[in-house]
Amino acid sequence: MKKRIFFQVTIVAFLVLPLINKNDFLLAQIAISDSSKKSFRLFEEDKIIEISLRFDLSTYFRTKPKKDYLKADITFNFNKTDSIIQSVRLRTRGVFRNRYCMFAPIELNFKKANFGYTDLNKITKLKLVPQCSSGKDKEDYVLREYLAYKLFNVLTDTSFRVRLLTVNYFDSEKKKKPVRQYGIFIEPVEMLAARRNCLQVKSKTLNQKNIIPKIMDRLAIFNYMIGNYDWSVPGQHNVTVLKSNGFDPSGLGIAIPHDFDWTGLVNPTYAVPTEEVGTENVRQRIFLGVCRAREVYQKELNLFLAKKNEFYRVINEFPYVNNQAKKDMTGYLDGFFDQLEGKRDLILYNLMNSCKNF
Repeated sequence: MKKRIFFQVTIVAFLVLPLINKNDFLLAQIAISDSSKKSFRLFEEDKIIEISLRFDLSTYFRTKPKKDYLKADITFNFNKTDSIIQSVRLRTRGVFRNRYCMFAPIELNFKKANFGYTDLNKITKLKLVPQCSSGKDKEDYVLREYLAYKLFNVLTDTSFRVRLLTVNYFDSEKKKKPVRQYGIFIEPVEMLAARRNCLQVKSKTLNQKNIIPKIMDRLAIFNYMIGNYDWSVPGQHNVTVLKSNGFDPSGLGIAIPHDFDWTGLVNPTYAVPTEEVGTENVRQRIFLGVCRAREVYQKELNLFLAKKNEFYRVINEFPYVNNQAKKDMTGYLDGFFDQLEGKRDLILYNLMNSCKNF
């Protein structure tokens, strides 16, 4: 009986398949192939993700290991009944926050993990920005830093994407109580470079003259707007440099800022300027861009003015900070845009008076 059914099905297939358009058949094959490649869309969506990290918290707090990894388990919690768990490794990173914060910045190593999602499986190392320590003010700082990344995303897609997290920290040794905080995943530079068809330039001998001028000016004015002086192209301090894989006779790079905690927009209590900076507090703006003609600054400032409403929308529509924090952040941006709209000569004077000649 089974042989007879199999023979009938084979005959039907033999008669029907020649009638199917070959292109339709190939498209069907592609669709089946694509459906098996799931994407987590880690940096393509804004919805907050809940994760859990289980590792030796005592060793992490005590030694803040930068070389040796700690064993850890990471869980992506979709809901109460659905989650992904994988074994990973972690260590700390950073300089100031590594020393100052109870929760030092973390580097997660995904090298041997298999999450079942194509984009997650491509990640080797992933930066996690934790909340510095307990307290509402420290919670506010990490949320404000997240918004700083989102503001630069408004200007260009050649920028680091970020994903907001709720992080549950569990002690694998069961000596510490669980901790629940906000955190940020930062897009790996390899993903950014691939997304923008670029390659990373790791040389630390570059200066602002080695960067495409309009991109350099955009970065410098953005950092001026948010009150960020903690950056430099030489040494690539809080700046990553990429170069387009396309034909570019200039050979110049693309500078991308990151690490925005030490800014007037975030305004953490620990951000105290040194005497060399020449400002009394982090909310005083200082321009560190390369010197240009007045007309060049004018053109770039017009771009920021055109993006004003979108900048404010990013902050005002963000649901995880209160109205007081939103008012403080937009009020700080007002100091930039009030000059841009009504006192353009003053802001141009500030830029041209403190710019750098290279």
